[in-house]
Amino acid sequence: MQFTSEPRLDDGVLERSFALDEIPGFLWTPASASASRPVPLILLGPPPLGLDRVYPRLAARARNAAAQGFATATLELPGSGDRPRRPAAEQARAGLRRALEAGEPVSDEIIDALVLPLVEEAVPEWRAALDALLPLPGIGGPAGYSGGVISIGIRLAVVEPRIAAAALFAGSLVPRALFEEARRVTVPLHVLLQWDDEGNDRQAALDLFDAFGSAEKSLNANMGGHTGVPRFADDAALAFFGRHLPRSSAGV
Repeated sequence: MQFTSEPRLDDGVLERSFALDEIPGFLWTPASASASRPVPLILLGPPPLGLDRVYPRLAARARNAAAQGFATATLELPGSGDRPRRPAAEQARAGLRRALEAGEPVSDEIIDALVLPLVEEAVPEWRAALDALLPLPGIGGPAGYSGGVISIGIRLAVVEPRIAAAALFAGSLVPRALFEEARRVTVPLHVLLQWDDEGNDRQAALDLFDAFGSAEKSLNANMGGHTGVPRFADDAALAFFGRHLPRSSAGV
């Protein structure tokens, strides 16, 4: 991992941009973090729109998390931003647009082609990011995962023992194979559902929540569309991580 800039923001948060094997990302740490006072790490999963487009939203979440004593990090997804496009994914995305414009159901074939290769490529990259981030001075583990493409969060929670808790955002297409993987998720879960999200199959989101195998899982459903997530919902997710991500006795 190579850091490319390290500005200190006006609230004292250190924002470091980095490249991990040429994959861009950001790491935000509160001013209180140090080698003797490590803080828990939350991975912020971005939507597949490119970090440049979603930076303001992610940075706001990161600064809110820093105020509660958490470090956060994010990573550019495969096929997003300046990363090489994935032709099969572009073809699947075109099929998705045609189905939505025609008011037709989105087929399992389109969902699988769009999501499964993304999960297969992205999850090893997030695990490599943990390899690089957790040894840094001021960062403590295990870690949490928040938001982003829910299928990536499902797979990561299944295969990565350093993920101790996950706050997942319902609202993206989930392949049937990931419903089966959801039954193997055992970490504590906090699931956010925007009740009026026009792009979300509400019943599918509820079925997925039911499928999760975690003994502790909560569903936070709020009125409003995809971009109308209330601030208190973000605060509830941070309170969830506060209960499940251990802090050092010297930490905040």
